[in-house]
Amino acid sequence: MKYIESPNNPRIKDLLKLQSKAKVRQDQQQFVVEGVREIGLALQSGYTIVECFYCENLLSSEALFSLLGDYSNSISITSLSSKAYEKLAYRASTEGLIALIQQKNHRLDAFVLKTKNPLLLVAESPEKPGNIGALLRTADAASLDGVLIANPKTDLYNSNVIRSSVGGIFTTPVATGSTSDIIEFLKQRKISIYAASLQSSLPYTDVSFEAPTALVVGTEAEGLTHHWLENASQNIHIPMEGKIDSMNVSVAAAVLIFEAKRQRKLN
Repeated sequence: MKYIESPNNPRIKDLLKLQSKAKVRQDQQQFVVEGVREIGLALQSGYTIVECFYCENLLSSEALFSLLGDYSNSISITSLSSKAYEKLAYRASTEGLIALIQQKNHRLDAFVLKTKNPLLLVAESPEKPGNIGALLRTADAASLDGVLIANPKTDLYNSNVIRSSVGGIFTTPVATGSTSDIIEFLKQRKISIYAASLQSSLPYTDVSFEAPTALVVGTEAEGLTHHWLENASQNIHIPMEGKIDSMNVSVAAAVLIFEAKRQRKLN
């Protein structure tokens, strides 16, 4: 087992670059995850863990090997001093474990539907990592068949996406592609497109989501582009009763998703 004492060790600096720079993550096809729960979910979801870094003052070696189970023989393990670990750790309340993980392929052409009546969430051009993470967390809560991200402006393995999703990035199938490619993907599979928009729309409770469905949400600032509005089976909206005419995109998505789930449970 390797040991790193100094927070200025070159290996620590490399990991910090992976945490903060999308280009480094893209070039190396690796990313950094912090936390016992998140790393456990990554393992359960078939991600390949390249190396684990742990601080014995926070996590015992017994607990580490219990988490890794049969995978422990194939994973490089490095022990960190408290100072070295604190340099890497982002959360104030931490569990003493950080992992270097291999990225998965999230291209649309690799996305496979596993059910005949899928319920999907599509998010167009999400930029804020916190919003992406919240969408993934909601997708996990609803056990969606997948999340499709059109024209992403933030990479999926941004540390803030992983943190705000509480590991949801690992538990729900996710694919990325252009708006036109995702629309074509949905149409080829006869999945109805319901675009969240005020334009020519019906209240979301007046629409049936019982057949194969894609719920599409845009950014809070700009909404959806005209491509979705022109190709939607139906535009839908959430009636607003207050003075503010919009809500957070992750909240709006949750409202739509759980209405769809409610309808499907009735039949």
